[in-house]
Amino acid sequence: MEWTLLLNSTFEPLKVVTWKKAIIMVMLEKVEVIEEYDRMIRGVSISLRLPAVIRLNRFIKRKIPIVKFSRQNLYVRDRGKCQYCGTPFEHKELTYDHVIPRSKGGQTEWTNVVTCCIACNLKKGGRTPEEAGMSLIRKPRAPLWIPLLPMSLGIKETPDPWKDYLYLNLELAS
Repeated sequence: MEWTLLLNSTFEPLKVVTWKKAIIMVMLEKVEVIEEYDRMIRGVSISLRLPAVIRLNRFIKRKIPIVKFSRQNLYVRDRGKCQYCGTPFEHKELTYDHVIPRSKGGQTEWTNVVTCCIACNLKKGGRTPEEAGMSLIRKPRAPLWIPLLPMSLGIKETPDPWKDYLYLNLELAS
C-alpha cells in the first residue's frame, strides 16, 4: 500500500493517509500536491501521479501527540546505538540502561533510559555515568512522534519525498 504524508497549511506534518484518501482530497480541492511518486493513477477520464506529500489549504489546530515509552520506540529513538560507546548493534544485541539507576530513584521514562550494549551496561553497573567514569553520547529526551512514524506504519525506510518534511535528513544537535 502506498502512503501519502499530509501536511498542515504551515507545512507541519499531521499524519499519513492512504493514497486513495489523498486522491479524494486532491479531487475535492482540500489539498495541494507538494511531492509526487513516479506511479500513475488512471481513471476513466483522468490520469495523475500518485501524491507523496500533500498540504491542506486550511490550517488545522491539533494537539501534539505523545510517543508511548516502549523498548521498540527506545531503539528507534537511539538509532540502534549504544549511548555510551556509540557502537551500532542489532536490537537483539542491545539492552537498555537507566541513566540514574532505579536503586537511586531513577524512573523508567524517556529522559532517564537509553539503549546500551551489554559490555557498557556491565561496566556502568548500578552507578550513575559520572560515578562509572562514562559519558552519554546524547542526553536522553522524549522523542518527537515524526521520526517514529514510518516504523509505526511498517515502512522500513522513509520515502524520499517525505524526508524534507519530517526533518529526518538533518542531524539534530544534542
